[in-house]
Amino acid sequence: MASPSRKKYDVFLNFRGPDTRLTFTSHLYKALNDKKINTYIDNRLDRGGEIAPALLKAIEESKISVIIFSRHYATSSWCLDELVHILKCHETNDAAYVIPIFYKIKPSDVRFQKGYYELEERFKDRAKKERRLKWKDALTKASNLFGFDSSSNTVR
Repeated sequence: MASPSRKKYDVFLNFRGPDTRLTFTSHLYKALNDKKINTYIDNRLDRGGEIAPALLKAIEESKISVIIFSRHYATSSWCLDELVHILKCHETNDAAYVIPIFYKIKPSDVRFQKGYYELEERFKDRAKKERRLKWKDALTKASNLFGFDSSSNTVR
């Protein structure tokens, strides 16, 4: 892992592209850049397979990771794998802060994997149980962190 003083990025944005790329996430990215906050955003639209090593490195080299939970976030194994890596870095690196944003989704749905966040049936045939358990644990941990709930305009 990169040491806290040698982080390449101030912020890493973790989001589900089709849900928020052209709306909330693009506005957040622009606002951060306008304030000269060095922000990593993955603009490649092709998905599938394993997360690229460069993306994992960008997570490790970021001071803050902002997780934008949206309606279809949990339909993406890519997003969920990023989330697991973000929280691993958060737990092992003293300078890796994580800020969840619940964008038009209830924090309790993420915490308890209800509704769009129910993983067992969706990934039963596509992901091994061990991997699904890591995702569920990461969703629970991230949803319990201090963050922003857009549905109620509150910080929780």
